[in-house]
Amino acid sequence: MLVKDRMTANPVTITPETSLKDALALIRSQPFRHLPVVDEDNRPVGIVTEKSLVYASPSPDLSLSVFEIDYLLSRTMVSQIMQQETVVVSPEVPIEEAARIMVDHRIGCLPVVQDNRLVGIISDTDIFRVFVEGLGGGHPSLRVTVTIPERVGSLAQLANCIAQVGGNIHSLGTFWGEGPQDRILAFRVEGVDREELVASLESNDIQIRHIWEPESSS
Repeated sequence: MLVKDRMTANPVTITPETSLKDALALIRSQPFRHLPVVDEDNRPVGIVTEKSLVYASPSPDLSLSVFEIDYLLSRTMVSQIMQQETVVVSPEVPIEEAARIMVDHRIGCLPVVQDNRLVGIISDTDIFRVFVEGLGGGHPSLRVTVTIPERVGSLAQLANCIAQVGGNIHSLGTFWGEGPQDRILAFRVEGVDREELVASLESNDIQIRHIWEPESSS
């Protein structure tokens, strides 16, 4: 899955000359928290967030009148508060690499750029949705976490154990183990009896770390 598959295409944008008042009104009227700032050629030159806009607003402790606050908001331009060193990403980048970039830079979104022009935006919320989908969150199935050796054939052995008891793998995620010699797998499986699956895994020396299944609705 690539960034282009989950980004918001043609996002709402503002310019450096947009007032703080207008930017605040826009972001509060829409279901998003980030506003890319672009120039006349739709090239990203910065980004603002709802938090940065609020922080830049006059504090109520200043005892200003409503008219004075409105005046200051109208006179303050986005160019004065925007984050200018904007990290961007290509639409062809794998989604997990976009997530890694966000983690490394401690940011909540990435403008998506193609040919130096803004074509979309991807946020941490978009990444969370992919994470939930990839691990089968919300699906009424048995969730099992196991440890397998980091060697050729380990995943095939696990899949064979599940197939032997008639199970179907709905989702699968792999994670670093406690050392380089193993990996942790979390998978959801349907159409299988819990005890039969446990017996199949244990008979093949697969270490079960945790088993969880949703409570049945009454």
